[in-house]
Amino acid sequence: MRTLDLDSLEIFRTVVQEGGIIRAAGKLGRVQSNVTTRIKQLEQRLGRTLFRKQGRSIVLSPEGELLLSYTQRLFRLADEAETALRTEGPRGVLRIGSLESTAGSRLGPLLARYHQQHPGVVVELATGTTGALVQRVAGFELEAAFVSEPFTAPGLASQPVYEEELVLVTPRELDTVRRAQDLAGRTLIAFANGCSYRKRIEDWLGAAAVMPARTLEFASYQAMIACVAAGTGFAIVPRSLLAALRSAGDVRQHELPARIRRNRTHLVWNGAPSTALARLQDLLAA
Repeated sequence: MRTLDLDSLEIFRTVVQEGGIIRAAGKLGRVQSNVTTRIKQLEQRLGRTLFRKQGRSIVLSPEGELLLSYTQRLFRLADEAETALRTEGPRGVLRIGSLESTAGSRLGPLLARYHQQHPGVVVELATGTTGALVQRVAGFELEAAFVSEPFTAPGLASQPVYEEELVLVTPRELDTVRRAQDLAGRTLIAFANGCSYRKRIEDWLGAAAVMPARTLEFASYQAMIACVAAGTGFAIVPRSLLAALRSAGDVRQHELPARIRRNRTHLVWNGAPSTALARLQDLLAA
């Protein structure tokens, strides 16, 4: 017998989004006691505690985190079902993720064409590292994401969409880098852990027993390239991004070994794609 209904799940989701019972009650237009009762009833039906106290606030339990991922998926499907029945084409919100580099060098023309063909869909784009994006797709926070090799995504579907050439960039005064040892004692400039490009260059350096003097982490390629140009260190970036940012003249480019420089970007998604996502996949295939 089914024990869940969308109304109860909407109350649960609002408590999570608003960070507590009181604010959720105000958002829903309900009295606080009603929201509290509905959450308790939901916990009794499932036989699980969905929230736990942390100081003066409440946070999701592991079981609550699991229910939230299913709740987000159920509401996305409910919205899609209503949209499909009311309209001829895809409508609603399509939440996708992307690497910073892919967003900057690849997605502009693609999303412009998509908007032209499907004006009823609002695309929400979030950027992050490959590791973070895969986790968000697995948790149904994002419907799909553009991620880079190497990545591990058990349970997710994927398709390769872009071929990238990675290059090593250094200050202009560093004439030649033929091997990893030429970078010994220098500073690596990269995104945070979870970035697949960072893993590639760290694996290359590690195979040659080379350790950077230090690693500086940045959140944007513009800042990374500016830092390299200023003489601080070295980085690995897609060549297409240098062209998009018109930054090739600010740094010196060095060719990497074939196993490092050849890289593919994939689109990953969780479960059956929505109509909106399927239309995006059609554009990528074309």
